[in-house]
Amino acid sequence: MKSIAVIGSGTMGNGIAHSFAQHQFKVALVDVQADALTKALATIAKNLDRQIAKNLITEADKQQTLANITTYTNLAEAVKDVDLIVEAATENAVLKEKIFQELDKYAKPEAILASNTSSIAITQIAAVTQRQDKVIGMHFMNPVPVMKLVEVINGYATSADTTAKIMALAQQLDKIPVEVNDYPGFVANRILMPMINEAIYTLYEGVAGVTEIDTVMKLGMAHPMGPLQLADFIGLDVCLAILKVLHEGFGNPKYAPCPLLVNMVTSGKKGVKSGEGFYNYQHGTKDLVVAEKFR
Repeated sequence: MKSIAVIGSGTMGNGIAHSFAQHQFKVALVDVQADALTKALATIAKNLDRQIAKNLITEADKQQTLANITTYTNLAEAVKDVDLIVEAATENAVLKEKIFQELDKYAKPEAILASNTSSIAITQIAAVTQRQDKVIGMHFMNPVPVMKLVEVINGYATSADTTAKIMALAQQLDKIPVEVNDYPGFVANRILMPMINEAIYTLYEGVAGVTEIDTVMKLGMAHPMGPLQLADFIGLDVCLAILKVLHEGFGNPKYAPCPLLVNMVTSGKKGVKSGEGFYNYQHGTKDLVVAEKFR
């Protein structure tokens, strides 16, 4: 497989496109908004500049990577000849099902359809297609060009051949693929999200403040980032969506989202993407300032 389409040009989509293009894959980056594609290319260029500054790549590598990416607003045109499609749209089951119905219609029969979903069942997504054996999960971690892990999620009908191809492909990207099965949250978020939710409950119940909670986890558990800061970087809306999937999927109250998280998302406080979550990001992310609400 040398020709890839990535659906969605947000944080995960442009990171996935960056990684494939840097490893000499031809990438069709697709979004419904032309402005979003322009922003995505600027982000990729900026991230490539960071790699140049660290002597990881050369200027020639940057230019070749950018040349490997073609942007599209027309889905049918973008996916008609590719070998693999990676969907990286918003974490919404209805939207993903709609996209996969279209991908199944426009992609060539042998193309593999992958989703970067962090929690929605691959079996559920695959069920709307006529190629369930060729539908699989490729859950990349953020920031994609840096993080090594790819969760490779088998749906109920995913074939062994599809899984083998995606495992091998991830290795071509210098990633470390881990094969998991299709249950709510898979492995990463089934473990991570309850921890983040518990950290939010710890704040909600007044046990400790934002910096205190994050400091305990960084210094006591050797986490590179505290759970509240991590939640801000993931996106509080994304955390809430994943917890809802876990809660509904298992029917277990231990996955119920903390009321504080629900209120923050409802009020538009989504973390880094909105400029404020548990921390305030109006002036960048180097010097973290606890959000006014939690002072």
